[in-house]
Amino acid sequence: MIDLYYWPTPNGHKIPIMLEECGLAYKSHPINMLKGDQFDPDYLKINPNNKIPTIVDQNGPDGKPYAVFESGAILMYLAEKTGKFMPRDMAARYEVIQWTIFQVANVGPMFGQCGHFLQYAPEKIQYGIDRYQNETKRLYRVMDKRLGAVPYLAGEYSIADMATYPWVKINHFHQINIGDYPNVKRWREAVGARPAVIKGCALLEDVMKLGNPDKEAFDNLFNKQKTI
Repeated sequence: MIDLYYWPTPNGHKIPIMLEECGLAYKSHPINMLKGDQFDPDYLKINPNNKIPTIVDQNGPDGKPYAVFESGAILMYLAEKTGKFMPRDMAARYEVIQWTIFQVANVGPMFGQCGHFLQYAPEKIQYGIDRYQNETKRLYRVMDKRLGAVPYLAGEYSIADMATYPWVKINHFHQINIGDYPNVKRWREAVGARPAVIKGCALLEDVMKLGNPDKEAFDNLFNKQKTI
C-alpha cells in the first residue's frame, strides 16, 4: 500500500497518474495547502520542504515503510519499484531521465512563475509577466520541436509525460494558445485521453475550482514563513 500525501496541483497530479498507470494500491491523504497543512510538524517529518506530493511506501526497501518527497524522485522511485515507464536499456532510460528533469528544472518552475505573475500577484508587474511568459513560450517551442520527431517526450510513453502533462493541461492559466504548438496539442490530447491520466487528474479536483485564494490561503501558499 502506498500512502499518498496530496493536493490537486500540477505537481500533485503527477503521482496519482503514475499510481493509476501502475495499478498500485494507494490511499490518499489530503494536505490542504490553502489551510497550511503542509506546515504541520508531523507532515514535515516526511517532507522537510513543506510541499506536496509525498508518498510513504509501506512495503519499501527491505520491506520497511519508506518516505519519498519531490515529485520527480517519486516518479523515478515508483518506476524502479514496478519496472514500468522507465526502460532498462541505458540510452532509453536516460532519454526518460533527461525529459523528466527538463520538466522538474524548467517546465515546473517557469510555468509556475508565469501563472503566479499572471493570476495571483497583487500587483501586475509587467517585467515579471513578460519574463516568465516568454520563457514559458520558449519551453513550449522546445517541446513542440521534440514532439514533431517522436510521439512522446522520451520516445515511448513514460514518467516524463506524466510529469509534464499536468502543467500543459492548464495552458489557459499561462495564457498560452495551444494551437500555436500543434505537436504539443496532439501529444496533450493523446496523454489526456489515457484512463489513468483522467482518473489521476480527477483526484480532489473539485476543491481547486473555488476561485482565487482568500488572504489566509494566499499567505499559506506564497507568504508564510516557518522555521523548520
